[in-house]
Amino acid sequence: MEPTHAALPKTTATRHAEALKWIAEIVALCTPAQVHWCDGSEAEKTRLTAQAVTDGVLLPLDQERMPGCYYHRSNPNDVARVEDRTFICTPTKAEAGPTNHWMEPATMYAKLRALAAGGMRGRTLYVIPYLMGPPGSPLTKVGIELTDSPYVVLSMRVMTRMGRVAWAELGDTGAFTRGLHCTLAIDPAERWIAHFPQDNTIISTNSNYGGNVLLGKKCLALRLGSWLGNREGWLAEHMLIMGVESPSGEKTFVAAAFPSACGKTNFAMMIPPEQYKGWKIWTVGDDIAWMKPGADGRLYAINPENGYFGVAPGTNVTTNPTAMDTIAKDTIYTNVALTPERDVWWEGKGAPPAALTDWQGQPWTPSSTTKAAHPNSRFCAPMTNNPGLASEANDPQGVPISAIIFGGRRATTFPVVMQAFNWAHGVYLGAMMGSEMTAAAAGTVGQVRRDPMAMLPFCGYHMGDYFGHWLDVGKKLAHPPRIFHVNWFRKDAAGKFMWPGFGDNMRVLKWIVDRCHGRAIGEETALGWLPGPQEIDLAGLKDYPHERLDQAQRIDHQEWERELAMQEELFTLLGARMPKELGYERELLRSRLGL
Repeated sequence: MEPTHAALPKTTATRHAEALKWIAEIVALCTPAQVHWCDGSEAEKTRLTAQAVTDGVLLPLDQERMPGCYYHRSNPNDVARVEDRTFICTPTKAEAGPTNHWMEPATMYAKLRALAAGGMRGRTLYVIPYLMGPPGSPLTKVGIELTDSPYVVLSMRVMTRMGRVAWAELGDTGAFTRGLHCTLAIDPAERWIAHFPQDNTIISTNSNYGGNVLLGKKCLALRLGSWLGNREGWLAEHMLIMGVESPSGEKTFVAAAFPSACGKTNFAMMIPPEQYKGWKIWTVGDDIAWMKPGADGRLYAINPENGYFGVAPGTNVTTNPTAMDTIAKDTIYTNVALTPERDVWWEGKGAPPAALTDWQGQPWTPSSTTKAAHPNSRFCAPMTNNPGLASEANDPQGVPISAIIFGGRRATTFPVVMQAFNWAHGVYLGAMMGSEMTAAAAGTVGQVRRDPMAMLPFCGYHMGDYFGHWLDVGKKLAHPPRIFHVNWFRKDAAGKFMWPGFGDNMRVLKWIVDRCHGRAIGEETALGWLPGPQEIDLAGLKDYPHERLDQAQRIDHQEWERELAMQEELFTLLGARMPKELGYERELLRSRLGL
């Protein structure tokens, strides 16, 4: 007999009638063998972890060397976000916009209900109540994810504030995001990640990869979050949040958006160079920022997440020592390589051991022609592990943002750092940002792939309206953050990087902080404000004269003429819904450059 509402386990967790009714409907649809209501306790974590090990879902790592760490290997056809299977389901295609995949809601619901019917037979359905944001924050949202994956349960416990705390926040009548995840057969042909903004609902089928099934992450935090923010007057952004503390104790909070492979997590956890003695970087968040105008006219931000779901390859004690400390305990690793001693390894971690088991479970040696770890292999670690975690990370009011930084991977054109003249100019810089294709990617080398504000795969509605919302938020700020653009990846004629990057990015960050506090004069140029002579401190940077920085900051009019021409593609794509203010900013830049 299929479970009914009355057949649900007795629980004092919630009396929320709408939530109970919806959960009963999903139980009746998916017909699980049993229902487990997650409470988020340590005892529950211990039980579920032990069961996951017994069932082969998790493998314990060396518990002396890596206490509380476990390994998960996913299906080889299920290793990354699937943008071509990710849909925004709004009543009209125009609402989703030309940068999103769209399907009419009733059609998608029918497809997904057919897949989910009986889809948990013989399995356990887990009820995961969770918070995105600190308890009591005006920006915090409650979600309920129903899943049949213990890997998802344990990962959501890391990435969100999960369990009783969420029921308490929800109360008896509060709003919540519905989320259903059915593992099914991991069939790529029936893999769907569907968002229904009007219903505040997310449904994911035939995947068990984190980015597709941890429904609080990109799905709620950005796709539905951006849609909700547009209607409620706040911004859901693909941004890190960091605190920069000077030796005198002055704290300045910065948000930054970088596309993939541009060093966002490294920047959020940066350790300043030796000569910046007394300076500290505090991590509020490494991936998501929810930001809202405050009563004092400033922009306040929270990190809605509770953990880090980071890419492992390339992470090491040189590029990100803070991350390496963070993932040394209580971490779930997915699709990295294993040593015979049950330690983990990935490309970029250090010299490879003589023998490994690769991410697909096959023997691997340094002479193998395949990667030992999948390029998108991950770690999932609690933010409380971070030795540089900001004390304000759980502040319900958030932190006041003094600077917003946009940045892409550009070998030419863009200087290492520049500051926008004003909010509208800054929105224009963010809207036009992107990265150049490399030889490793499909497409033309040097071709710019636009990723506006690093949100192209994550904006849950028409991107022209999204830009307009940014402009509207700026009008509500008496003291808006200053907006900057950085480019750590400019190259010289010989193809060598013109800026050292990594910890030395602190030198640029200090100039940004000084600009926010009126301590750096800067120089007005056609592009915006650039650092004046000697304003970027290069002391202690071996074999890097100021002339090298001047070269990296050079404005090449021919390159900018090409850049402005290439921007036409995005303006054309968004058509009449591209805010006219951004067109004005483009023409003003053309005029200042004399083009």
